[in-house]
Amino acid sequence: MAAPSGAASCEDFAEFQELLRVMRTIDDRIVHELNTTIPTASFVGKIDAGQTCKDLYQSLMDAHTSRERIIKNCIAQTSSVVKTLREEREKAQDDVALLKQLRKEQTKLKLMQSELNVEEVVNDRSWKVFNERCRIHYKPPKSQ
Repeated sequence: MAAPSGAASCEDFAEFQELLRVMRTIDDRIVHELNTTIPTASFVGKIDAGQTCKDLYQSLMDAHTSRERIIKNCIAQTSSVVKTLREEREKAQDDVALLKQLRKEQTKLKLMQSELNVEEVVNDRSWKVFNERCRIHYKPPKSQ
């Protein structure tokens, strides 16, 4: 399953969330993927479960890495915007529009930071399911 490219728009939080939702498809469908590709005892000889698990492992690693990179990139961009707005706010304390923009960006930053927690939960669930079904067929490198 190919993940969308890392060209995430950090301006619109709804668009950012939609991108992550699409990119999390592999995690959402991991149980189905394992059930349809890892053979039961009666079909063991017909499918190379080791290669299937290895491929799935690589797909999960790629998806998790790219999502984390996108989330952290957007957090960095939004943090930079918040910092700039704070500096501008120091100079123009009576500017109500500037204050509103600052609050909006701070809220967006908090929401993006909470996506890191969501990502951790999604990843943990996927690895748990992967390890339950693939541990006898494939041993991933110790970097996980």
